[in-house]
Amino acid sequence: MPVHLFRPLTALTCTLALAGCGLTDAPTETRAQDSRTFTVTAPTTTAIEGATLYSGSYAGIQGPAGYLIEVPDNWNGTLVMYTHGYRGTGAELTVDPPSIRQSLISQGYAWAASSYSANYYDVRAGVEDTNALALAFGTLTGGKYQTPGKYLIMGFSMGGHIAGAAVEKETLASARSRVNYAAALPMCGVMDEEYEFKWLGDYTTAAAQLAGYGARTFPQSDYQTLLPDIKAALFDSTSGTLWQENAVQGAKLREIARNLTGGDRPVFDLGFRVGGLQNAVFGTGGSDGTINGILNKNLYGNVGTVYRWTTGDITPAETAFNASILRVTADANANRARPGGLRWLPRVNGEFSVPVLTLHTLGDFYVPFAHQQKYRQAAQAAGNGDRLVQRAIRAPGHCDFVGAEIVEAFNDLVKWEATGVKPAGDDVLTPTTVANTNYGCTYTRSTRQGVAACATGQ
Repeated sequence: MPVHLFRPLTALTCTLALAGCGLTDAPTETRAQDSRTFTVTAPTTTAIEGATLYSGSYAGIQGPAGYLIEVPDNWNGTLVMYTHGYRGTGAELTVDPPSIRQSLISQGYAWAASSYSANYYDVRAGVEDTNALALAFGTLTGGKYQTPGKYLIMGFSMGGHIAGAAVEKETLASARSRVNYAAALPMCGVMDEEYEFKWLGDYTTAAAQLAGYGARTFPQSDYQTLLPDIKAALFDSTSGTLWQENAVQGAKLREIARNLTGGDRPVFDLGFRVGGLQNAVFGTGGSDGTINGILNKNLYGNVGTVYRWTTGDITPAETAFNASILRVTADANANRARPGGLRWLPRVNGEFSVPVLTLHTLGDFYVPFAHQQKYRQAAQAAGNGDRLVQRAIRAPGHCDFVGAEIVEAFNDLVKWEATGVKPAGDDVLTPTTVANTNYGCTYTRSTRQGVAACATGQ
């Protein structure tokens, strides 16, 4: 029968040569995140029949972290590390199983997941704590199993950032807990950490300017107070699931966003109107560029950014808009390399040596499709284009995948890693390809509401 254990692990984990052991950097500078404390909430997950589930807490880089580990009776020797997405700024740490848990167990894969030892956008904690958990697998399962013969990593959103960063050359050289993953599956991930926070800053800054409430200082401290008026100037309706931009300033904002997030593509218009995603992006307006204290200097800058809502030659109206919008200079040292560990915001440079397969929805307005374009460019610049396969999914939401799309991607990735036969993917860089009305049909396994069905044969 499956066994469900909840027990603390502190000093025991610290015997591992490369475990985090709750240590923190010993730098000469600090940030707000360093003084925050969090509390692990015990999971209520129960074991799948034919598998054994372990849960408890262990020492993470910033304090205790919760964990779940599940091992099938017919374990194939591979451990899949699952990395969850952003959990907000609360003090409660929670851990959940991967959405394809049943498929993993039925195929003989063990999996493990961490709550991480900190919330906020703390990718550093996510990488270090996930790696420390992978290294503690044997100890946390009571010595019942041999050391995994292979480690894989998969995650969503911020967890996709973690999964991508985990296989980077810089991470393997500087992390305190180091794991050589055989392959990675980042989904809806932040694959360019600087771009994500530039996007959020650009959109909210442009929206305020178009609405007539443009910032004159940075950060714009009254942004959230002004936000109802900003929305009212740009959208005719914001009360339902789908918003409707107005035909003048709102339409300009839509086109600025299209250009900033990856260019013309199917599903963008629908994704732009998803109220939940708009609120998530607008909710970051007025930020000071430190990512809520993950950094201690401003990461955001828009010097040199050209905001466009037309194509062809820039218009006089666009020239005037770009001349009037507040320009902000990022601090070059906001996310500097740090001795003795990872950067506070681990980088994704495209410098990896293992197979990586990504999924991204075309309408994602929170973590836009442009992340895949920037990741492809970085991988190619590093000579790793052949190690990266990317797939576009025709959906309007953030991480809006169905199980069949995830399982197919995972299975194709592990087959690629095992056999060396590279699976197919989508071209994310050619504008005419991405703009085709049937783009994304190849790997989309369910037609979403409001999204045009693919033509026969696509």
